[in-house]
Amino acid sequence: MRVGVIGVGAMGRNHVRVYSEIAELVGVTDIMRDSSRSVAERFGVRAYETPQELLRDVDAVSICTPTSEHLKVARLAIEQGVNLLVEKPFTGKSSDAMKLVEMADKAKVTLASGFIERSNPIVGHMRNLVENGRFGDVISIASRRVSSFPSRIRDVGVIMDLGIHDVDVLRYVKGSEVRSVYALGGSHNAQGCEDFANLLLEFEDGGTGFIEVNWLTPMKVRVLSLTCSKAFVQADYIDQSMEVSSSSVKDFDPANLFNLPLELDVHRISVKKEEPLKVELENFLRAAKEGKEAPISGRDAVSNLKVCEAALRSLKGRCKERIEG
Repeated sequence: MRVGVIGVGAMGRNHVRVYSEIAELVGVTDIMRDSSRSVAERFGVRAYETPQELLRDVDAVSICTPTSEHLKVARLAIEQGVNLLVEKPFTGKSSDAMKLVEMADKAKVTLASGFIERSNPIVGHMRNLVENGRFGDVISIASRRVSSFPSRIRDVGVIMDLGIHDVDVLRYVKGSEVRSVYALGGSHNAQGCEDFANLLLEFEDGGTGFIEVNWLTPMKVRVLSLTCSKAFVQADYIDQSMEVSSSSVKDFDPANLFNLPLELDVHRISVKKEEPLKVELENFLRAAKEGKEAPISGRDAVSNLKVCEAALRSLKGRCKERIEG
């Protein structure tokens, strides 16, 4: 398929690189003309002056502009009948996201959302094992996503930038929608936006979830853990591995609990390493080519945004917020 990228900042440049490997990259465009020309020259493609000009020449496009521009640019793509992937946090507002979903449905174009962690092979493997009952019932699910402040962020806080990834992953792995959220956090270094937050989620199936995110930690941590009826499971997004722990207690003397005969079984699972962005874009283009809904769709974006919007209301009001249907 003929593809292009609108917005060639840090994430947009990665889209350009991957598209150059898996599809017919036609060109790029960015409001910063120098950046657009530089990226276009590097990959031997055309630097378009406007999104409208690029959209006339492509079958599919990634929209990697600042969040505040996503709705406007996505509308242009849908009006041109171009399949589109909108980077997270999508439109930043669930009401606007729903408008795009309805527009895309009417225009019969594939609308994907860029929640890249869903395409991490270890996340998909964990989801399959959960579905197959390998770990028993999922009682709770927790994630930690922390790092230092990213210079690329301009218009959203840590919940919409980082936490929304984990909302998407927890919904996906748990296989249940979020019923309510309670959030605590605040701003330590950032101006105007929260830079640390803890989210407690209640799922429709009765399970619970916990998300820790911040821009205050000097190193990057990306882990997901499950407390299940048969095992405790922890996955690392970065090295794409999983550790599964289970235990059993043998016959013991109640008068000697110091020597409790506990047998602990721990084994490590690794998957074939793949770049999540490449998997995401391949899946998007395949769906677009076949005229199908994207694996990570606009409707997923609506659900994720509703949870994060409720989390921001909770953070401000210090109360539990229900997720509107």
